[in-house]
Amino acid sequence: MIRVGTMIPLTLLIPLLGAGVISLLGRWPDLRETASLVTAASLVGVVLSLLLVAAPAGSTHFTLLEVLPGLRLALHLEPLGLAFASVASTLWVLTSLYSIGYMRGHGEEHQTRFYACFALTIAAAMGIAFAGNVFTLFVFYEIMTLVTYPLVTHRGDREAVGAGRLYLGYLFGTSVGFFLFAMVWTWLVAGTLDFEPGGILAGKASPGIVGCLLFLYAFGIGKAALMPFHRWLPAAMVAPTPVSALLHAVAVVKAGVFSVLKIVVYIFGIDLLRDTGWNVWLAYLAAVTIVVASLIAFTKDNLKARLAYSTISQLAYIVLGAGLSNAGGVVGAAMHIVTHAFGKITLFFCAGAIAVAAHKTNISEMDRIGRTMPVTMGAFLIGSLSIIGLPPLGGVWSKWYLIAGAAGAGEFPLVAVLLLSSLLNIGYLLPVAVRAFFGVPSQSPRQVKIKEAPLCCLIPICITSAGCLALFFFANQLYAYLINMLG
Repeated sequence: MIRVGTMIPLTLLIPLLGAGVISLLGRWPDLRETASLVTAASLVGVVLSLLLVAAPAGSTHFTLLEVLPGLRLALHLEPLGLAFASVASTLWVLTSLYSIGYMRGHGEEHQTRFYACFALTIAAAMGIAFAGNVFTLFVFYEIMTLVTYPLVTHRGDREAVGAGRLYLGYLFGTSVGFFLFAMVWTWLVAGTLDFEPGGILAGKASPGIVGCLLFLYAFGIGKAALMPFHRWLPAAMVAPTPVSALLHAVAVVKAGVFSVLKIVVYIFGIDLLRDTGWNVWLAYLAAVTIVVASLIAFTKDNLKARLAYSTISQLAYIVLGAGLSNAGGVVGAAMHIVTHAFGKITLFFCAGAIAVAAHKTNISEMDRIGRTMPVTMGAFLIGSLSIIGLPPLGGVWSKWYLIAGAAGAGEFPLVAVLLLSSLLNIGYLLPVAVRAFFGVPSQSPRQVKIKEAPLCCLIPICITSAGCLALFFFANQLYAYLINMLG
């Protein structure tokens, strides 16, 4: 019989041990990359086993360390965290496979450090996913910032180092200046930092304190990339494409919006936020980020830069859902963590494949590239349609529930923002695919030959684009699971 309590710490131990083994095998690239794949596959096996054996509405606690009486590093199994862990671990397998083709195809240096830091980042993501209290969440949140810094600065040139300084400055500045303060204040008010269904602040914090804490948490979790604390994300695009995929889909920014959502549900409680009315300003702040980031995306010719601002906009959907503080909004936000992850990682995988096979990074250079890279650009179209929110792709359902949540809350301006955002998504994503398939050809048809990226890149692209499609048909099951987080 599987003991759930003993399996939870394995989600930390497996990637930590994997990072050690990868570092030791640096002289043997084939063995190093095999170790990376085996570690990723082992982790996803454990996480999916937890998903199968754990009752959706149940919970399991595991204490790693008691720092002070009542202050513990503790892991906690609950539906929202398990959903995030499932997405992060599953996409790590695909990103590891993709990285082999990309890093070798580009002839990147320091590949051992890359794979080791990647494993450490996933360990931190597991700690965030299964955090049993705000203290544990904060510790693993900070660890993630540290272990991703070498990935952001991987190239080692002046631009990469500058991006790394910006990365650390924004993320440590917001977490120490706001997040840490909010955590201590929560402890003083509530006497605990444990995540509990319905929240821990009801009857203990005045409406004014609730508003101040919500402000501190919203801006203190800088990885959520709410404006104006967003500039670190586009700057980090100097990193290799697998790192961009890690930042945008697998771990980092998803850890940010997941943290916001988890604190809203389990620290504040959606009823308390709705009753005090403070949820509204959070939702409208997110709405501003959605529109402004989408408009900036139009101005970017570099494909990764355009996708970066798209990510900032899409992350704000999740914060908006948290701000709605009703079942539709919160579950829609949780579903968007999943659907956006598959859609956006597909787009970044495609951007990397284009860079490897065609050595092109600007959209203006991609006329008719779909003739030479039909699989890659076909997958790009699928990922784009999922981000836009069109059937039969998974992104339509998370947007549907968010719109329903906004309408249910009577916030019709937010409904308009969500609909406008989809139109803006069409405006900055579809032209990339249209240019790729119907643009003015740079060479005659007889000279065109199929030249896709290495197979290690193509296989993950096909799987993630298929995932976008599968999420459309399995949305009911995902919704039924996530609704349990509300108790």
